[in-house]
Amino acid sequence: MAEPASHPGGRADASTEFTEDAILGGQVRLRQPRHGYRVAIDTVFLAAAVPAGDGEMVVDVGSGIGAASLCLARRVRGCRISGIEPQTDLVRLAGENVSLNNLTGRVDIMVGSLDRPPMRLAPSSFHHAMANPPYLEAARVRASPNPAKAAANVEAAATADGASGAGLGDWLHFCLAMVRHKGTVTIIHRADRLDDVLAGFKGVAGGVVVYPLWPDAKGTPAKRVLVRAVKGASSPMRLTPGLVLHTEDGAFTPAADAVLRDAAAVNL
Repeated sequence: MAEPASHPGGRADASTEFTEDAILGGQVRLRQPRHGYRVAIDTVFLAAAVPAGDGEMVVDVGSGIGAASLCLARRVRGCRISGIEPQTDLVRLAGENVSLNNLTGRVDIMVGSLDRPPMRLAPSSFHHAMANPPYLEAARVRASPNPAKAAANVEAAATADGASGAGLGDWLHFCLAMVRHKGTVTIIHRADRLDDVLAGFKGVAGGVVVYPLWPDAKGTPAKRVLVRAVKGASSPMRLTPGLVLHTEDGAFTPAADAVLRDAAAVNL
């Protein structure tokens, strides 16, 4: 979906199906599939933008191997995160990652989907929801032959019997259903789909904040935006200056590096 995760430092041998990598300057260790979707900086920025506090509950929708959940748990020591992910092999890896980072009891990744969530996840019970939905519309792209990568990057297409797949609106609807009144929903998505994101919040959530991630300071259009909305709020949308990712020589800017290495918060 984006650039490789910051400063990965991975290790593996040809006999394994996964690599072991480090993000947040080594604060989070990850086992992830060698092939298919790989954790990118989008995941780290998403976790950095969730306004969770000590004692609050967060749901991570489409949690994959648990990377965003683990990053948030490292930054906010007192929050608890429940993740749902439909791919059982990724949930298995997520469980290993939770143990690897000594976060058992604070992070719990379960098998579940938008239409069949785990029974333990009660609607309107979370303070915050976060999601990194698939960025691409099924009708406009040719999906990767790797099923895991396709599921991470492409919205579910309509089925042969005419049933509609899970589009961006379905992701936003689910996130909003999970949070309590005045709870927040934070997502990261393609800048060119911002109108779809805003449409999903219309009439249900307000106080929308849009935070562009600029590739550089030269005026290059933003490819990604962080967006946060408050369920049941009526305040107007706010567009922020955002953050510049790269210096002229291609290195991360100090502000970006603080998020990617030091688990700094992104203040929307």
